[in-house]
Amino acid sequence: MSRLRFLFTLAAVLALAVAFAACGGGSSDKSGESPQTVLDEATLQGIESGNLELALDVSAPGKEGGKVNVDLAGPFQAGAGKGKLPQLDMKAKASGSIGGESVDFAGGLVLLPNSAYVEYEGTEYEVDPTTFSFVESAIQQAQKQGGGEGAGATACQEEAAKLKVADFVEGLSNEGSADVGGTSTTKVSGDLDVPGAIDAALEVAEGPACKGQIAAAGPLPSKAEIDAAKSEVERSLKSAQVDVYVGDDDIVRRVSAQIEIEPKSGDSGPKSVAIDLDLKLTGVNEEQQIAAPARSRPISDLFIKLGINPIELLDMLQGGAGAGGAEGLGGLLEGLGKSG
Repeated sequence: MSRLRFLFTLAAVLALAVAFAACGGGSSDKSGESPQTVLDEATLQGIESGNLELALDVSAPGKEGGKVNVDLAGPFQAGAGKGKLPQLDMKAKASGSIGGESVDFAGGLVLLPNSAYVEYEGTEYEVDPTTFSFVESAIQQAQKQGGGEGAGATACQEEAAKLKVADFVEGLSNEGSADVGGTSTTKVSGDLDVPGAIDAALEVAEGPACKGQIAAAGPLPSKAEIDAAKSEVERSLKSAQVDVYVGDDDIVRRVSAQIEIEPKSGDSGPKSVAIDLDLKLTGVNEEQQIAAPARSRPISDLFIKLGINPIELLDMLQGGAGAGGAEGLGGLLEGLGKSG
């Protein structure tokens, strides 16, 4: 594996660890409480709706380095009934370069109770009823894999909620009140135990409750890549600081982390990696307005544009080698990012 690919694999693993570790177990003004107590009670459970804002910036400066910015944002609403898919309107954007190759992607997904729309290069495409029914079944199957009947996303969320960020943060301090999207929160800061967070996050990600859902979006880094990343972290971690913003209802509204790594290896690759992750939840448990786009084209037009055979979509969603060797939804997204 090239050094550059290794560094960005490392960044992805760290981002996964921070995102999972933000989930806590367990109301009043917390500015006077001990930071340990605030984090012990912090949770992401009980969230039925909200607006997500996720920003991830990875920078590996140098001649053979790269810089990538990823943004994901939009409202979501839990499905109306057990086993129902959520509603959402998510926009994603990635830009930058890796090893001299440009990264430029913008798209979106609108998911409604009986329909879905994909946005690509500024155009909305409506998923036909037959394809929607198939995709719905594929997602539901991925949700249920290993989690028991009807478990779905709830089982994965419950497993993630067993993690407590307090277990992976040292030198805690209560920074007092802070506003997050109009909601009063208590900000707790500390130093992240990155290797410990990686181990715990991967244990959840690879467990039966979550593995099927994550696999639908593409495979995690291999065990060899993860072990190499962990070893590099232990040798090269310069700093890892995390801020957690907890509402008076104990629900986490924001997680912000900054991680700096200075690899010790002496080859010609990037000499450092800086990771900046910011996850915000606003409008929690408020009614979200999610609607179909005003104009759209049939999804078959997008398949033609991308050179995708709709018959091979099943194989792609199931992680097969169809359509040019794509693996799962991650392979489809990779194809989108390279097209145009």
